[in-house]
Amino acid sequence: MWWLGVHGGAGESTLAALAQDTRPAQHGWPIADPPNIATNVVLVARSNYQGLTAAQRAATEWASGALGNSVTLAGLVLIADAPGRLPKPLRDLQQVVGGGLPRVWTLPWVDAWRLGPADPSTPLPKAFRELFAELHLDSSSPAHN
Repeated sequence: MWWLGVHGGAGESTLAALAQDTRPAQHGWPIADPPNIATNVVLVARSNYQGLTAAQRAATEWASGALGNSVTLAGLVLIADAPGRLPKPLRDLQQVVGGGLPRVWTLPWVDAWRLGPADPSTPLPKAFRELFAELHLDSSSPAHN
């Protein structure tokens, strides 16, 4: 499984550090070698305007068929860009962007990660655990009750 950050700071490397056997795609579509084998990809973006519009561009590229059968897109992960509720204009844009994707997951702001990297030894918030479970991924973090 690849995490494709659709813009800088999207969170792909954080997700790769937290989910075993996954990799960050370094902001480019990972193409399998040989190319006739589909690569499993999840788009990753922040929930701000820049992140949502970048996700929309990536989703449009995938939907256009330009990637052929080389990518199986599981969906889009939107990571909160700030604590608190998303403003209505961004919620509306999120609805538009997510409309053409197989699935959209929203993950909360984690204040501790603002000051340093995610620590795989600490419990993950529930939304992260649910994401990994739905994607059949093992977390490198312990369960949080």
